[in-house]
Amino acid sequence: MQLILLGLPGAGKGTQAALLAQRLGLLHISTGDLFRAAAAEGTDLGKRAQEYMSKGELVPDEVTINMLLERIARPDAAEGIMLDGFPRTIPQAEALDVALDGQGRQIDGVLYIQVPEDLLMARLTGRWNCPSCGAIYHELTSPPKASGKCDKCGADLTQRADDRPETVSTRLGQNRAWTEQLADFYEKQGKLRPVDGTGEPAEVTTRLLEQIDQVSAGMGKA
Repeated sequence: MQLILLGLPGAGKGTQAALLAQRLGLLHISTGDLFRAAAAEGTDLGKRAQEYMSKGELVPDEVTINMLLERIARPDAAEGIMLDGFPRTIPQAEALDVALDGQGRQIDGVLYIQVPEDLLMARLTGRWNCPSCGAIYHELTSPPKASGKCDKCGADLTQRADDRPETVSTRLGQNRAWTEQLADFYEKQGKLRPVDGTGEPAEVTTRLLEQIDQVSAGMGKA
């Protein structure tokens, strides 16, 4: 089974991908991990990717696709894959379809974790750090006892630039554009499966597994 997990930042995509892959015996592949592993192994593709990353440039689709195909050709991918963070564009999705078809594979299902934007903002902007002792807090899941103060040392909490509302809003806007384009692309293929991403993580996992069961059942009829 070849699956893709879609979702905006804060939707819990990375966490769910890792949980599902472990539970189902699938290989969890995120492009960030893929690039780092290939660079560490010193493969030709890894070296090429590293050249672009060291310059702060995007790794070309051709390199990324070939790196992905090289990875999924290994024995630990035989039971299937869970892609997290790839594809990010329509050209990447089209190239992935062509490349997988050449290996006699295809994407079987695309799970789209959907979360209201106000909740995404709360999740992504709620993190605060103590500059003195390094403690980390979150307004939703682990708030400090006194607002703005560290429980451990009493120092004023600070927020990273990446966690500030204006930065998060821009990031969500950028990601929303390509995520919605991909969702439309896979919906036209009949592979998109929207999943409610609100509630406790375990509840979301259950909903995702229900959709995966339907994907599996559909494969059996094909």
